[in-house]
Amino acid sequence: MTNALSRLLETRDWLLADGATGTNLFNMGLSSGEPPELWNADHPDRIAKLYSGAVEAGSDLFLTNTFGGNASRLKLHNAQSRVRELNRLAAEIGREVADKAGRPVIVAGSVGPTGDIFAPMGTLTHELAVEMFHEQAEGLKEGGADVLWVETISAPEEFKAAAEAARLAGMDWCGTMSFDTAGRTMMGVTSADLAALVEKLPNPPLAFGANCGVGAADLMRTILGFVAAGTERPVIAKGNAGIPKYHDGHIHYDGTPELMGDYACLARDAGATIIGGCCGTMPEHLRAMRAALETRPRGPRPTLEEISAKLGAFSSASDGTGDDPGAGRERRSRRRG
Repeated sequence: MTNALSRLLETRDWLLADGATGTNLFNMGLSSGEPPELWNADHPDRIAKLYSGAVEAGSDLFLTNTFGGNASRLKLHNAQSRVRELNRLAAEIGREVADKAGRPVIVAGSVGPTGDIFAPMGTLTHELAVEMFHEQAEGLKEGGADVLWVETISAPEEFKAAAEAARLAGMDWCGTMSFDTAGRTMMGVTSADLAALVEKLPNPPLAFGANCGVGAADLMRTILGFVAAGTERPVIAKGNAGIPKYHDGHIHYDGTPELMGDYACLARDAGATIIGGCCGTMPEHLRAMRAALETRPRGPRPTLEEISAKLGAFSSASDGTGDDPGAGRERRSRRRG
């Protein structure tokens, strides 16, 4: 199957993804605890503004406002009956924005975790997870999303369920996990584990990688882990804009546009193909990233020392794979600032 993302990847050696969804929507008035997915129906103009902000800043790809758009998450707000509707609306708004861009722009249907724990520790089963993801995927497909974008996953079981749901919906997909605890996901998956898992799936993703996590430096170390595993698939890097700080009653990410420009080029040079931002990443960060990627020549693969010098110290001594002595020596006596 060929789609818009596959075609774009054939003609470009890097693509710029979008930035934060939540951070931007909070700036538009979203209240803490309010499900952003309801805005797809209640405030479509604001969702169009969110998407347009990324496109105008130079993004080749943006995610729909559907991260929590599965039945389990929406049930917390008594909106579980609206899964298909809310996902379809988000994709329809995205399709309209992308088609007006005057250049190829990919509408990626965001699919976040269910928020449930798999049995036997929890109640979630493979069948139930597939059912929830499939329902969401069908809504995104109806609305015109080009691909599914499975993100911020911690458990391999959930990654597998999302892959099966994409197959059932007849959609290509991309998938990222969030590595936030000493180079591992909350469920203990390392970069090497994910690189191996992807190749074992019956319908592997078009691209895979990491999003969110701690800071840009940690995410970069995970990207190097994917490359070291020998993957030939396009790698996704979607790091946070620095580290969150509490300031004047709200969370502020300390990453400057300049730092994110450095991060984008480091990610490209490390081997990532699809590069974007996660929490805290605003249009001004994306503009700096696009400018840096377009104007700075490709360089050699960065070392851990070069990454920490430009992006800040790593939050842990190891990337979780057990073969990272360089980081151990370098970081043992330092703490994240």
